[in-house]
Amino acid sequence: MSSVFSTYLQLGFDHISDITAYDHILFIVALCAIYRLREWRKVLILVTAFTVGHSITLALAVLDIIQFPGDVIEFLIPLTILITSIYNVTRNESLDQPSGQTFTRSLNINYGFALFFGLIHGMGFSNFLKSTLMPGQESELVTQLLAFNIGIELGQLLIVCCILVASFIALNPLNIHQRDWRLFISGATAGISLILMLEVGVPW
Repeated sequence: MSSVFSTYLQLGFDHISDITAYDHILFIVALCAIYRLREWRKVLILVTAFTVGHSITLALAVLDIIQFPGDVIEFLIPLTILITSIYNVTRNESLDQPSGQTFTRSLNINYGFALFFGLIHGMGFSNFLKSTLMPGQESELVTQLLAFNIGIELGQLLIVCCILVASFIALNPLNIHQRDWRLFISGATAGISLILMLEVGVPW
């Protein structure tokens, strides 16, 4: 493994798992709040949809094909957390029953959130990655981009595992009702996202 690849792999992992820059972590928590450990396959598809979304805009932004103001992205990221949290709270509990078109539609909405909001988070990732690119390394841009993205995915999977294990503990040994757990997690992520939005301020 080249030093450039390993460096940017670590950068990607550290960026998404950095507890002091927790906006991306909060979004993943909100996305996974409605799932149990035994539903890990659905979560895997959800994470894949998020990955597709942020990989697209991460690459396009780093290659300077698209550009968005940083303050707009910093506002939109907590907005994605808030919308996802509100959806978790307001969704009908019957949607959790694995049968019929309603359940399928619910899954598609979740995957749509992950994909579309992933596009926004990719812009946030790109702002950080572009700030770490060193002069004279443009020839290795693809390597840096790939390694950074893989690092993000590794950190993302670690976060998802922690969320699902916490969910298992809450719903089984502690016997917390799934609806109460979902409301608790979603309420917490919604509240923190509102604070972040107020700190950033409306950029338009």
